[in-house]
Amino acid sequence: MTPALNEQAAIIRTERGLTIAGTRIALYDVMDYLKSGQSPNKIRDWLPLTEEQAEAALSYIENHRSELETEYQSVEQTAREIEEYWREKNRERLAKLATLPPKPGQEELHVKLQAWKAKLGLTP
Repeated sequence: MTPALNEQAAIIRTERGLTIAGTRIALYDVMDYLKSGQSPNKIRDWLPLTEEQAEAALSYIENHRSELETEYQSVEQTAREIEEYWREKNRERLAKLATLPPKPGQEELHVKLQAWKAKLGLTP
C-alpha cells in the first residue's frame, strides 16, 4: 500500500470529528499536543498509539493543515458554546445547592470544606 492509502484508512470521520481508526482519539487531541510543543514520541506515549497510528495522524495533519485548522476552530467554538449553555443553565441550581445546610452527620466535613474553599479563595 502507498502511504496515501494508509493515511486515508488510518484516519476516519466519526460523529466526534476526524479520529484515528481503532481508537477514540480525535486528531484535535494530537493537534493540541503539537501546538503545546510536544514531540511525536511523547504524543505517542501519552495517547497510547502505535507507531503506525501516530505516523498516520502526524502525516494527515501535515498534509491537511489548513482545512484541519478551520475545522478545529469550529469545533472549539462549538465546545465553548455548549459549555456556556450548561454553565448558564446550571447557575441557579448550583447557587441554590450551595445554600443548603450539610446533611446530618456531615457537619464536620462541611466545616473543613468551607475552610479549604476560604484558603483557596473560592468563597465569595
